[in-house]
Amino acid sequence: MGKKVAVVLADHFEDVEFTGPVDALKEAGHEVTVIGTEKGAELVGKQEEAKVTVDVTIDETSSSDFDALLIPGGFSPDLLREDDRFVTFTEEFDTSKKPIFSICHGPQLMINAKIVKGRKMTGYKSIRIDLENAGVSYEDKEVVVDDNFVSSRQPDDIPAFNREMLAKLG
Repeated sequence: MGKKVAVVLADHFEDVEFTGPVDALKEAGHEVTVIGTEKGAELVGKQEEAKVTVDVTIDETSSSDFDALLIPGGFSPDLLREDDRFVTFTEEFDTSKKPIFSICHGPQLMINAKIVKGRKMTGYKSIRIDLENAGVSYEDKEVVVDDNFVSSRQPDDIPAFNREMLAKLG
């Protein structure tokens, strides 16, 4: 039976960092729910190749409704981390030891949730210092798995990211 995966998203997400993992999740039989600030809003990727409709607002859902969290990169995580509701939502997944999948700039939201200290992670090279300053042992690899975290650096890493993400979901 498929798992329920929450995807937190705002405009200017990295198109393929949403579509690649979400397609892999759906093909594996998992249910994906896009969570944003406005139900029915159309979000546009920064490459303008992907358009995504928000399924539910952050106020209409709870981390307890899901088995895992996906945080695509681009500018989306930087926008979301300004909103305490998304920060708390992310923190709750870690508190419950549920998988959190982040790629590229996705860890920015996790930094604000203060859940990364002492963990091994990767992310886009421009946030390496941010991760290290937050207490992460940064690894420059295509994918890093540390307990309930799966992280990757960039679009080229999506095949490895998807493989580990799906393995974590069983």
